[in-house]
Amino acid sequence: MLGTVLRLMLMMGCAASPAMAADTSVGEALFSRYCATCHGKGAQGDGPTAAIVSVHPTDLTLLSASNGGTFPVTRVVRRIDGRDTVIAHGSPMPIYGAFFEGRPVVPVETDGDPIKASLPVIEIVEYLRALQAE
Repeated sequence: MLGTVLRLMLMMGCAASPAMAADTSVGEALFSRYCATCHGKGAQGDGPTAAIVSVHPTDLTLLSASNGGTFPVTRVVRRIDGRDTVIAHGSPMPIYGAFFEGRPVVPVETDGDPIKASLPVIEIVEYLRALQAE
């Protein structure tokens, strides 16, 4: 559902917003495939490879709490697609921007200027936003 909404928004030139993140199943599936090995199924930094990387994976359910209660959309997008790098296990965190090249790019609302990202990256970001601890 969210993917369909985002695709329609792309055609209309609109920015994605948190209110549209009701269905996070696509983002959850992408997270499970690309991120859960390190960050864990529940995104709490406890994946099966967490013990062997040199930098412990972040508990992604606490991103808002560690950012003054605001989900850091821009930072998360930039970390996933490789615009910002993270050092882990002696090399940068896997960068998934290349995996999603050629996919539609959509602007997403942030607490500042909108940022553009591929639909799969936005799907993961919206899934992570939905996981935030209250």
